[in-house]
Amino acid sequence: MNGFERRKEQKKRSIIEASLTLFMKHGIQKVSIAEIAKEANVSQVTIYNYFESKHNLIHEMFIYYIDHKYQEFEQIMSSLVPFPEKIEKIIFSKKEAASQIHEELYQYIMKEYSSNENYVEKLYTEKAIPLFYSLFSEGREQGFIDPNISNEAILFYIQMLKEYIQREEVYQRILP
Repeated sequence: MNGFERRKEQKKRSIIEASLTLFMKHGIQKVSIAEIAKEANVSQVTIYNYFESKHNLIHEMFIYYIDHKYQEFEQIMSSLVPFPEKIEKIIFSKKEAASQIHEELYQYIMKEYSSNENYVEKLYTEKAIPLFYSLFSEGREQGFIDPNISNEAILFYIQMLKEYIQREEVYQRILP
């Protein structure tokens, strides 16, 4: 990547991070492109050149946010802490993320998350499930998971919870 492309990507990331900060604090509707431009230290035209619309910017910000949260999850999973501490860190990192998010952004993420064939579902299927399997193995090795319980049985319960939370009438009541 040459210097121009590197600066372009840095500027794009700066816009996404600024929008994430503002959306987390104020929600989506109350934040204007002008405010994002000011926070990112770029012009409004630059934002439209990179993203074409606020909707596209929101979509890119969503992917950035999910990738960032997945990287945190990966770090926890690869850490050398004992199984119970990993479970605790996963739960508390989700609780902390939920407490920092604006209700409107939360609703948007949940609506995106619950749609079929979405980015989160693909990430979950391709990357998170294999990590869960290694976590289950680790739990068995450390004596916290009964060796007679299969990975599929554990994943079945996780999947039931995930599908329940994706229902609109449920996620609208589970506010951060």
